[in-house]
Amino acid sequence: MQNRNHGKRAVSLLAASLLAAGLMHGTAALAQADSALPAVKTSGSIEYLSGGIGIDESTAIKNVAGQWPLSLVFSVKSGAGAEYASNVTLVVRDAKGAVVLETTGSGPYLLVKLEPGTYELHATLSGKVLEQQVQVKARTSTRLELVWPAGTNKN
Repeated sequence: MQNRNHGKRAVSLLAASLLAAGLMHGTAALAQADSALPAVKTSGSIEYLSGGIGIDESTAIKNVAGQWPLSLVFSVKSGAGAEYASNVTLVVRDAKGAVVLETTGSGPYLLVKLEPGTYELHATLSGKVLEQQVQVKARTSTRLELVWPAGTNKN
């Protein structure tokens, strides 16, 4: 009987050790993904991050995009699909027309922490402007893709 209890304890200890190792590995993977995120920047009271160049950074941004009120993706039409775009200048205006954010994206993704409300986006790539109105709602994430016509980013 004592041998059986000792065996059960050994199995329990082994299971607990494997679980702890798995949790530590998962935590390390999350920390590694977080370290691939570009730095959060601030403009006035608005926090944002921009990037997505390279697989690690783009994956990290995609993983956290749902935690941001507004998630933007910039691309240029190409054949049947689209190619990611960077160096997009973005101006965000609130419902009263006041500029709340003006920045140039360092990659195809731009995540922005905005208060709930209606905003007007003016995104410029190679001199071509796309205008889009977006409604940001409380406790949700809005994802918007801005796609320029083919050839926009060709010099």
